Amino acid sequence: MKGCRRNPTMKRIVSTLCIILLFILMLVFPQAAFQGASAGLILWFQTVLPTLLPFFILSNLLIQSGSIDWIAMAISPVLCRFFRVSPYGAFAVLTGFLCGCPMGSKVTADLLRNGCITRQEGCYLLSFCNNTSPMFMISFVIWQNLQCSKLTYPLLAILLLSPVLLSFLFRRYYRIPREIVSAPQHFRKPDAEAARSEGMLDGCMMNGFETVTRIGGYMMLFSIILSLAQTFPLKSFLLSSVVLPSLEITTGINMICGSDLAASARIIRSLALTSFGGWCAAAQTRAMIADAPLPFLPYIIEKLAAALVTSLLVSIFLLLY
Repeated sequence: MKGCRRNPTMKRIVSTLCIILLFILMLVFPQAAFQGASAGLILWFQTVLPTLLPFFILSNLLIQSGSIDWIAMAISPVLCRFFRVSPYGAFAVLTGFLCGCPMGSKVTADLLRNGCITRQEGCYLLSFCNNTSPMFMISFVIWQNLQCSKLTYPLLAILLLSPVLLSFLFRRYYRIPREIVSAPQHFRKPDAEAARSEGMLDGCMMNGFETVTRIGGYMMLFSIILSLAQTFPLKSFLLSSVVLPSLEITTGINMICGSDLAASARIIRSLALTSFGGWCAAAQTRAMIADAPLPFLPYIIEKLAAALVTSLLVSIFLLLY
């Protein structure tokens, strides 16, 4: 029993020391903290806010109004059989692959909270359908930083193929049956008049704003940490080329592509980081699933596995190419 009591106490001590250290560093290096906060907020305002907020509001409306049934019916014949998910789970797969992180985790958590999917299916969906958006992969990673426009389709295919391949492994781990998973019987679609009386639209909009604001806070915080870390003369190769770039995906890919690594090494590291998403995206995902019974540690392991598979596929492709 004593050993069980030490872990929470030690965890609180470590987290408290880290917060105090961050506070002191912000006081000692205010310029770096200001630059990091500005960079994170500008990135959030110019990219994340207009990109994700409409999808957050619309996905809330689809779920709360029951309109998701129509989309689920349209996409279920293909996605349900291929990924072994329910029609509602197919909607999470669609948004997770097209809209980008953390949209996949939010939709999965919302479906679970509303009783549309089981916890077993929710854990399975979270393992592979919370990915970086294809537009970010193409425009920012492949074109802008790697400058490999000729390899756009092969690299994009590798990034999308990695989570698909891992879904065959994860479905065994979560014991997903061969037959299509059905939604719980207690799920009830909300009545239209009740939804209007409760201000469904206002509620969905406020939920969307709360979610996207929370994402902005995480982006600002991790940008500050990265900016403060760059003020110190870092000579460790592991720290400067792996640890720091993994904090935030956009800054991390800029750091990798701006380094003196070989072209093949830059491609492999950039695509691996894109598959993982960075620790900032992981923190955003944890916030999205905070009120849902979905485990976070397995999700981190699954994203690291995706990064590893992506690295192997890219290495094989570059050797053959």
